[in-house]
Amino acid sequence: MKNLLLLSILAGLALCCAADELPELGDSSQQAMSPQQERALGESIMLQIRADKDYVDDPEISDYLAEIGNRLVAVTVDARQPFEFFAVADPSINAFALPGGFVGVHSGLMLMAQTESELASVLAHEVSHVTQRHLARMIAAQQRAGIASMAALAIAILAARSNSDASAAAIAAAQAGAIQSQLNFTREHEREADRIGLQTLEKSGFDVHAMPTFFERLQKSTRVYDTNAPSYLRTHPLTFERIADIQNRVDKTPFRLVPDSLDFHLVRAKLKAMDGRPRDAVDYFETIFREKRYSSEAAARYGLALSQLRAGNLAQAKIEGNALANLPDRHPMIDALLADIRSQSGDAKGALALYESSLRKYPGKRALVAGYATALLTSGRPLDAAEFLRVKIENGMGDARNYELQARSYAAAGKRLAQHHALAEALVLKGNLSAAVEQLQLAAASKDGDFYQRSIVESRLRELRARDLEEKKKAKQQQ
Repeated sequence: MKNLLLLSILAGLALCCAADELPELGDSSQQAMSPQQERALGESIMLQIRADKDYVDDPEISDYLAEIGNRLVAVTVDARQPFEFFAVADPSINAFALPGGFVGVHSGLMLMAQTESELASVLAHEVSHVTQRHLARMIAAQQRAGIASMAALAIAILAARSNSDASAAAIAAAQAGAIQSQLNFTREHEREADRIGLQTLEKSGFDVHAMPTFFERLQKSTRVYDTNAPSYLRTHPLTFERIADIQNRVDKTPFRLVPDSLDFHLVRAKLKAMDGRPRDAVDYFETIFREKRYSSEAAARYGLALSQLRAGNLAQAKIEGNALANLPDRHPMIDALLADIRSQSGDAKGALALYESSLRKYPGKRALVAGYATALLTSGRPLDAAEFLRVKIENGMGDARNYELQARSYAAAGKRLAQHHALAEALVLKGNLSAAVEQLQLAAASKDGDFYQRSIVESRLRELRARDLEEKKKAKQQQ
């Protein structure tokens, strides 16, 4: 993921951030990328990140990060763009903000955070980087030095998350003087992100004392001190001075206990259960149960059941699932796991009933929607699955996963036009317009579908052909 991010940033900068495209804002000495250019750059990087194996394409984890992140964004005055929060399967302890409102969190950081407020403090800091347009301002400050220097600066700020050979070589080959001249600028950004992040944290109801607590533990665990390495080799220079400044800001704020949500514990349990070898995950959860080292029994048992299921121990997963079902802390993530266990046990009817019951309480949970549609499909009810997904998509749940499930449902029902049309929409959301055009061509050439459906496909095909052609022209001009 680290090397991919390096290449993505370089490509994105080359396509989106040429010096002659940057508009002038304010006086002649201050130039920056427009919000549209920031979003385009962020999207270009995200296309590569989403295609990487380390991108966590899990609706429950993504939805949880979105809930926490959007809670912070809702009280942020300067939030003028949509945000997308996502996880990366990476054991290192880090988080990063990309231009345009994209915020990534490493799984290692989510597992290290001991409270929900600690996790929220990191997200608040990253949101502040976006709302204050720090990366855009740094890139703009380097535009006179050309694309090479801007790319080097972006690598130093965003991608040097370890001392990997690729990162070190890329930075060493860049114009070090141009990066060095921005050191004070990036340190000022960190202080500004801390200050605004603390305000956001307090307004959204989290514990502000969590920020210095987490940063102190992070510093001790990573051994990143002032004299350890040049600051430009670290994405977020973490100094004693910076931690002391944060601590001084929160000292006058009364401590208040902010309980963690069950979501926080369940998501962390899921990350742990899905990490590494299944047997190791089973051993971990069995150990914490034996030693009673858990903050939430429901989350610990959830992690054990999921680990057993992942390890292929269906009988043990059913035992843990039955224990989960008897706990008072029922949750949509628990319901989804119990339904999956029933489905893999051959109890299709029981799985469908559990999905239906949980969806009545949590109709907007994407994992339940996808699980129910899959259960309908595997139960030999593809048309019911397709119709269920059609309603969900029309009601605002038109993500790539649902369109792909809809395509599978239509394929199982022998509806080729609808199958290719749904797959085309999934490809559009993934940024692959050329492949989407090909799917719509297949849809238009199919023999099924009524006049209304064919008209929709032909109209969409004309639209996407034009968009695809325009994007290819822009790419060719920028080469």
